[in-house]
Amino acid sequence: MYQVGIVGCGVIGSRLAEAFDEHERTEIRAGCDRVAEKAASMAETYDCESVTAIEELVGIDAIDIVYVGVPPKHHAAVVRAALEAEKHVICEKPIAENAAVGDELTTLARESDRTTAINFPFRYTPGFLEMRERIVAGEIGTPKRVALRFRFPQWPREWQDVDWLAGREQGGPLREVGSHFVFGTQELFGDLTDVTADVRYTAPEKYEESIVGTFLAGDDRGEDATDDAGAVGLEESVHGTIDLLCDCDGSEENSLTVEGTEGSLSLQAWRRLVADPGETNERVITEEAGETTLALVDEFVTDLEGGDGDLVSFEEATRVQRVVDDVLGLEDV
Repeated sequence: MYQVGIVGCGVIGSRLAEAFDEHERTEIRAGCDRVAEKAASMAETYDCESVTAIEELVGIDAIDIVYVGVPPKHHAAVVRAALEAEKHVICEKPIAENAAVGDELTTLARESDRTTAINFPFRYTPGFLEMRERIVAGEIGTPKRVALRFRFPQWPREWQDVDWLAGREQGGPLREVGSHFVFGTQELFGDLTDVTADVRYTAPEKYEESIVGTFLAGDDRGEDATDDAGAVGLEESVHGTIDLLCDCDGSEENSLTVEGTEGSLSLQAWRRLVADPGETNERVITEEAGETTLALVDEFVTDLEGGDGDLVSFEEATRVQRVVDDVLGLEDV
C-alpha cells in the first residue's frame, strides 16, 4: 500500500484525495494546508495526520507519494522539497507560473529516480481519447483547422473561492482552463508554434478579459514523427485559433474543435464529443464522464510497480506552459 501526502486541501486537492482513497493500492497518510482548518477537515475525513507545513509532511518517512495541489507559484518549492525527500510526485497543472520555472522542475524530475507526473486529465478522458482515435482513423479526412474557444461569464467562477485565480501572476482562465486544451491539441498534432495573440486585461495585474490568437499545430514531419509530434501524422501544419472572452453574457463554454476535409469533431464542456457541430446532421458521440482522476492514480501506481505508466511528464507540461507564456507575451526569466 502506497502512503500519500496531500499538499493543498482545497477543492482540487479534495478531488484527488477521493481518488487516492478509492484506489486499492493507495491510502492517505497526511493532509497539509497552511489553513489549519482545511488540513484538519481532510484529516477527519480520511483518518490521517494533519500538518500545516510542507517540511512536516515530507518529513513523514512513511509517505511514498506527494500530491501538489497548491497555487502554481508554490509548485516549485513543494516539488523540490518532495523530491529532495525522495518522494514520488503528482503535481497539478499548470506545472508552474511560467515555462522557465517549468524547465527547472523538468530538470529536477529528470535527475531524480522518482516517478513524477502532471495532472492533465485529457490523457485519460474517454471523449478526448475517442476524438483522437477518430481523427487518426481518418474519419474527418485531412485536418485543416483547430479552434480553441472559451467563454466565462464570471471569472473566477463562483465555486472558485481563491483570490490568486484573478491575478495575472499565476492565475487567469488561460492558465487554469486553456492549458488543458493546449495540452489536448499537442496530444493530437504535436508542438504548437508561431503563436500570435492580442490580449486585453480586465485591470493592471488582473486576469485576461479577451484573447484572440493564432498558432500552427504540428511540425510537418509526417507519419515518421516521434511521439512528441502528436498522434496525427501531418503532411503540413494545421492552422489554429484561440478565442477567449470573460465577463460576458451567456453560459460558460469550452471546446476544442478540429475541422477536416470530410467532417469535424468537437470536444465540448470537457467530455461531450460532437461530430459535425452546428450542422443538421450533428451527432453526439459520447457523453461518458469517465473516471479520469482515478485513471491517473492507477497509471501512477502501475509505474511505481515497474510497469509502463501512461503519465504526463514535466517536460510535456512545460511545453504546454511555453505556449501559454507565448500567448500572454511572457518571456523566460
